[in-house]
Amino acid sequence: MSDSLLRTDKEIAEIYSRHVKTVYRVCFAYMKDPADAEDAVQETFFKLIRSGPAFDGEEHEKAWLIRTASNVCKNVLRHWWRRRESIEDCPTLPGSDEPEIDDVFQAVMALPDKYKAVVYLHYYEGFSGAEIAGILKKPQSTIRNHLHEARAILKERLGDDFDEK
Repeated sequence: MSDSLLRTDKEIAEIYSRHVKTVYRVCFAYMKDPADAEDAVQETFFKLIRSGPAFDGEEHEKAWLIRTASNVCKNVLRHWWRRRESIEDCPTLPGSDEPEIDDVFQAVMALPDKYKAVVYLHYYEGFSGAEIAGILKKPQSTIRNHLHEARAILKERLGDDFDEK
């Protein structure tokens, strides 16, 4: 029997409730559309149910879900038929505790993908460079460089509105 058959509905529901908001925010960062983000969240959790990976703990579980959500979104965005939605079409992220989309968030979402994911995970999800390196399977030096380069781009685009903290 595979591991996915051993995971109960209750365990899936617990994983879902622990991480759905984080997975949604990651998907929304890529998709920039609430409906598309919800579809990507659904696909991410479907992959969890179907593959049933074993986790070493909640942090490993969270990292797997973030990496899977990123990959799902990237795959959707690669299709030729995919049209990009404007972030202005959605003034706030759905949910009561979600931050409002401001100029800084819009600037982050306008960054190239290699910077966007790193900046989002660091500043909005609170991951360290080492944790991001593990999630994205890239060297820590690459993550540090992407953060440094993204900060320079954001400082140029935002001017005095940019606060590196």
